[in-house]
Amino acid sequence: MTARLCCLLIAALLCLSVCLSTTDTEGPATEEPEKPGVCPGNKLKEAVAGVCAEMCSNDSECPNDKKCCSNGCGHQCMTPYAEKPGSCPKNHGEGLCVEECSHDTNCVNDQKCCSNGCGHQCMAPYKGAWRQK
Repeated sequence: MTARLCCLLIAALLCLSVCLSTTDTEGPATEEPEKPGVCPGNKLKEAVAGVCAEMCSNDSECPNDKKCCSNGCGHQCMTPYAEKPGSCPKNHGEGLCVEECSHDTNCVNDQKCCSNGCGHQCMAPYKGAWRQK
């Protein structure tokens, strides 16, 4: 366990040093349009870090439909998950603390991966209009 923690700490420090040593010589960055879709989640919680290099800094640097996403240590172009249309229903209390899904593509038909108040599960999207309070 200690060796695993040490490796994660070294990887994080290496990543931080790369980020701090990178300077912007062209002045302030301009807002680049973000491509649709959701970046895949990184696996740092499972102690799997990606390449500790900045392969991209925004979506416009990635080919086709790929997005510039965190890989757990740096950034690289990745194929995004498609987000299904609609909104998740509002939470009513605390649900099961289980992660049944992590993104909409884990869900069948038009169901979306939504928070249930503690974990995430596939739910039918809300089809009504939200009322203002």
